Amino acid sequence: MKRVFMAVISVVAVLSMASSAVAQQDLVETVVNGCKGEMDKFCSQVTPGEGRMLACLFAHGDKLSPKCEYALYDAAVQLERAVAALGYVANECDADLEKLCSSVAAGEGRLLKCLEKNDKKVSKRCKNALKEVGLR
Repeated sequence: MKRVFMAVISVVAVLSMASSAVAQQDLVETVVNGCKGEMDKFCSQVTPGEGRMLACLFAHGDKLSPKCEYALYDAAVQLERAVAALGYVANECDADLEKLCSSVAAGEGRLLKCLEKNDKKVSKRCKNALKEVGLR
């Protein structure tokens, strides 16, 4: 269980820098829906944000219901897939990003917008990767 929590916490940090708000909200809802009872019982005094709720759940890991444990596991799996997809796109689009978007600051979808703006110049390899992971 400790490994799942650590995976969730570390991948949330990575994903929060690279992912859309919608994907983040879906993952938050997965955990909230699965762990509502535990969050109400053990973490009601915790200020949400910066992984504090996950840390609280971790602190009470021996008291979590199977439903909550599964929600955390499911969120961790979704996060791992998202990070793998982002890594794949970053690898396949590296040359395009360097060539076309080197002056664009990362975050908030700016790099994706840059690639879309330069669509005619983007390599087929990068376009395929974007399509495969659902960013196009």
